Amino acid sequence: MAKLWQKNYTLDDLMQHFTVRTDYILDQELVISDALASCAHARGLERIGILTAEELSKLEKGLSEIVSLRLENSFEITEADEDCHTAIEGYLTRTYGEVGKKIHTGRSRNDQVQTALRIYMREVSVRIADETISFASELLDFAKKYEGVPMPGRTHMQIAMPSSVGLWAASFAEELIDEARILLDVNRLLDQSPLGSAASYGAPIPLDREFTASQMGFKKVQNNVLYANNSRGKFEAILLDACNYVALTISKLSQDLILFTLPEFGYFSLPVELTTGSSIMPQKKNPDGLELARSRSALVDACAQRVKNTIRSLPSGYNRDFQDTKEPMLEGVKDTWSLVSIMARMVSGLVVHEDRLVQACVPELYATDKVFDKVLKGGNFRDSYKNVGLNLEDVEREDPYEALKKRTSTGTSGKLNLDMDRDECDNLKKVCDEKMTSYQKAYLGLLGRENLTAINW
Repeated sequence: MAKLWQKNYTLDDLMQHFTVRTDYILDQELVISDALASCAHARGLERIGILTAEELSKLEKGLSEIVSLRLENSFEITEADEDCHTAIEGYLTRTYGEVGKKIHTGRSRNDQVQTALRIYMREVSVRIADETISFASELLDFAKKYEGVPMPGRTHMQIAMPSSVGLWAASFAEELIDEARILLDVNRLLDQSPLGSAASYGAPIPLDREFTASQMGFKKVQNNVLYANNSRGKFEAILLDACNYVALTISKLSQDLILFTLPEFGYFSLPVELTTGSSIMPQKKNPDGLELARSRSALVDACAQRVKNTIRSLPSGYNRDFQDTKEPMLEGVKDTWSLVSIMARMVSGLVVHEDRLVQACVPELYATDKVFDKVLKGGNFRDSYKNVGLNLEDVEREDPYEALKKRTSTGTSGKLNLDMDRDECDNLKKVCDEKMTSYQKAYLGLLGRENLTAINW
């Protein structure tokens, strides 16, 4: 099909390659989202008399066929198409004739792209939140299983105070729970429809934006049509920032596991099927997954920065620069998804060596406990601290299990409140399930398909 903007000249080949780049390949990710949005738009056009009921029926049938082709990985988008939006209109026109040329009425490629992206990002924010909550649950199971197993706490990477495997694991679980909550907060921002904003200034026909928004399952219309356009890139960056928090947590967890699985530590062992070997050293079982988790975390951050740097100095209204926010968004969310998935598997197979952990609880670990023993016997903290610090050779090794029981304040090794964390996970999981159910209900209403998702990973 000719380009959506085609007029009376042919684009230079070099300009074609420069402007399209890999967009036509990336856009396979957005085919289902665009088909859903196009169906809602077509219904809106029929509602105001631009399409007949028969024409709408043809378009809905064609859009359903496009989704089927995409699910079979056989919907073709060529460089000449530029993107999935042209390819979809081209399919409808080739298959159903003149009605295919009507579907773009009242719509710019700007709000068409925006709406497809919004459907995709709205869903991806929930799916990553859901996966993050599942990972947090895995960590909580691990924390419960090893709740009373001693572990040296460290600051500055040096021996600090008595801790436990449960405290260590639950710390990451709580962090991920908070980050899943951030993703769901971002979801509320994404859950507004830009459809009908056209090229930033609306269209001179009575489009019912509220109707099309409800058809797609959006909570509201993004009111100001210029803001709808100007939010492109900004919303992608906000989503990627939320993903980046998850990635940062995973990077820290990866670094801990790399250290604690070293033979010199021997606290844990990684599941052998998640390690790799050396091409020259036959004894090696390398933590490549953890090392790549650190670097992939940096890639997620880089994706967020790419988007922000692209939109930083743009004037209001549409600018072609926005095209270059699509690739980092798609890359960043998929990297986050894979990070969470592989780390959950890593933790589920982690082997704990309790003997090595207990052995690591050396006398100096109890220096601070000895200070507080003196305080509880009537001494003041400052003099007790000084006395112990000047006589470290007198600090004796305590029973590491008993040391944990002495810690009874909320959130310490002796009172982890894992049930509270579990309730948080269950509540957030329920929110994710409700959101996905509402989206799938909207998709069913649009294209008559059970369990359809906008994301085909």
